[in-house]
Amino acid sequence: MKISIVAGARPNFMKIAPIIDALKNAQRNGENIAFRLVHTGQHYDEKMSESFFKELGIPEPDTNLEVGSGTQAEQTANIMIRYEKELLENPCDVVLVVGDVNSTMACSIVAKKINIQLVHIEAGIRSYDMTMPEEINRIVTDALADHFFTTTTIARDNLKKTGVEPNKIHFVGNTMIDTLLSNLPNLRKPVFFDSNNLNKKNYILLTLHRPSNVDDKESLEKMILEICNNAKNSKIVFPVHPRTKQNLDKISNLPSNLILTGPLPYLEFIYLIKNSMAVVTDSGGIQEETTVLGIPCMTLRDNTERPETFAVGTNELLGTKISAIKPALDKLNSGQWKKGTIPELWDGKTSERIIKKLIEIYN
Repeated sequence: MKISIVAGARPNFMKIAPIIDALKNAQRNGENIAFRLVHTGQHYDEKMSESFFKELGIPEPDTNLEVGSGTQAEQTANIMIRYEKELLENPCDVVLVVGDVNSTMACSIVAKKINIQLVHIEAGIRSYDMTMPEEINRIVTDALADHFFTTTTIARDNLKKTGVEPNKIHFVGNTMIDTLLSNLPNLRKPVFFDSNNLNKKNYILLTLHRPSNVDDKESLEKMILEICNNAKNSKIVFPVHPRTKQNLDKISNLPSNLILTGPLPYLEFIYLIKNSMAVVTDSGGIQEETTVLGIPCMTLRDNTERPETFAVGTNELLGTKISAIKPALDKLNSGQWKKGTIPELWDGKTSERIIKKLIEIYN
């Protein structure tokens, strides 16, 4: 069996790292399985791409399509054109895509146009918000896939509702948690940690990048002020996404308890999550990491594709109204935040289950 593994953006790298480790273990055990790693180049910033490969022990990609940025349509089209050429020059039996970025959808379309089997890791996740490009990517990818590997029973049930045959759905757990758990001994303190007098549980970690939160300068400013002004004695550490920086640079007189950094390598970012008092975010994956680490999480979105993180985990969905921030921080500061549990099969062994199932299906 020959597999083409697609990775294009930062969230993908965390999901493919343990899959590649599991594939290598299968090869060492004599399984007839080979893979070719394709980096589409959707993320091209060194801290958001190449450093992740180094830190997570991901081998150098066999090819980098170097598509770079562009509009949604431009980027998707460039990925499709270049990935088609890649597949025609390097035929395979299975294309494996992960998550919900543009690379996932674009390469899925190409694979099925060439009649190659398509496997979607993290299938069935839904926010039911069609204003999110990721939701469109998920729906299109799941409409094309031949086999679906899900992180939760909720995702499994979402697929069943759309008519997917149950024998094609495989509930295996979350590969991103494999990466998280395996790297806990390797976490690295950021260089700015001590110089800013940061200590365990004396700061809140903030991440913002969704258009609804960062594309309007006035709204972004009000949100940051509300968080900083209601954090009591806590500092706010804010690794700034390139998208957010455009409007953040226009804001003068930022609060004194706000600490700005650039994008961080994976091991440093997880160090910040693990040692924080709480995380305020609009990210998807961070909701999962905080749940496993037992860190309170406040999600500044009106919906989430990861309902398990607030159903059983430490996450609470605040919405995008600024008025929701103060009550949540008051709850945190009074020690009344809920204690979560870890979702089923988020145990660090998901990738082993995936490779075992792939061998069962295709070898």
